[in-house]
Amino acid sequence: MKLRVGLVGLGEAWEKRHRPALKTLADRFEVRAICEAVSRRAEMAAAQFDATVVDGFQTLLRREDVDAVLVLSEQWFGWLPILAACESGKAVYLGTRLDVEAEQAQEIKQRVEQAGIAFMAEFPRRQAPATLRLKELIATNLGAPRLLFCHQRLPLAEETNRSPRHRVPASTAHELVELVDWCSYVVGSPPSSVTSMMHTAGEESFQEDYRMMSLDFSDAAPPGTGPIAQISCGRYFPAGWHEAIGYRPLAQLQAACQRGIAFVDLPATLVWFDEAGRHQESLDRERPVGEQLLIQFYRAVTSLVFTRSNLDDAIRARWVVEQAQRSHREGRRIGLR
Repeated sequence: MKLRVGLVGLGEAWEKRHRPALKTLADRFEVRAICEAVSRRAEMAAAQFDATVVDGFQTLLRREDVDAVLVLSEQWFGWLPILAACESGKAVYLGTRLDVEAEQAQEIKQRVEQAGIAFMAEFPRRQAPATLRLKELIATNLGAPRLLFCHQRLPLAEETNRSPRHRVPASTAHELVELVDWCSYVVGSPPSSVTSMMHTAGEESFQEDYRMMSLDFSDAAPPGTGPIAQISCGRYFPAGWHEAIGYRPLAQLQAACQRGIAFVDLPATLVWFDEAGRHQESLDRERPVGEQLLIQFYRAVTSLVFTRSNLDDAIRARWVVEQAQRSHREGRRIGLR
């Protein structure tokens, strides 16, 4: 059975993740319609998949030959395509950020529940081969995580001609949402408290260049008796300094467990140590992340089993980042349960 899908927006991951995955999984997915703000890009993608270019997401979702929608870019649509999909009874694959306030997130959650549609938010770090292998090692050789260290370097946003009044803040919030979910997935539970600090390089709010978060996963008092994750995201390198950004990079995730330590570099490199010494695994032969994510979505839609756990995880991770901002403002630990 082929799942007939419509695409809303073609985001930054289109060429590297979504387009190759849809091509490989042509026996499961059939792209029927594409809605994209850049007309030339929409035409090129439509030609590759023998699909139809449509003027708006409402038109796309009203088509009878579309079973599900893949929202791959925010563009100007924001979260409106999700609500429109709920009205049309179409399943949703969210391949972009869920950039909404807490009240809007709850509204989306309620509408998805009422519509009874399959909904899946994309978390690529979860399904990376190195992450899946780490979870296996935690269950077998390494034991439960005690400490997680996760850091990401990002280039500064390109300068624009907009005045400061109309400039979009160069925030690290979206990256932090993914890192929070990644650490929660590795530990296997949501955090119980957060402590955070932010640094701004200038007087204007759009010059934020560093955020640090400490997540405590302790089940009971006192704090610090359970796993702790140290997450940081820096945006302090000029956009053109590619060599500096990649100089002596730390492992994307370091996990100190009960019986060993693991170093993860996505998507497919894992080095771990135990009493027997060093073990290095290259998982390049595993199915790419984009394919694994779409296969999960296909199963969620075709199995007719309604689940919203992934949506809950997306909302929770964003809420944790919001509470981290509160921690920075108030200068204290914030409980999350």
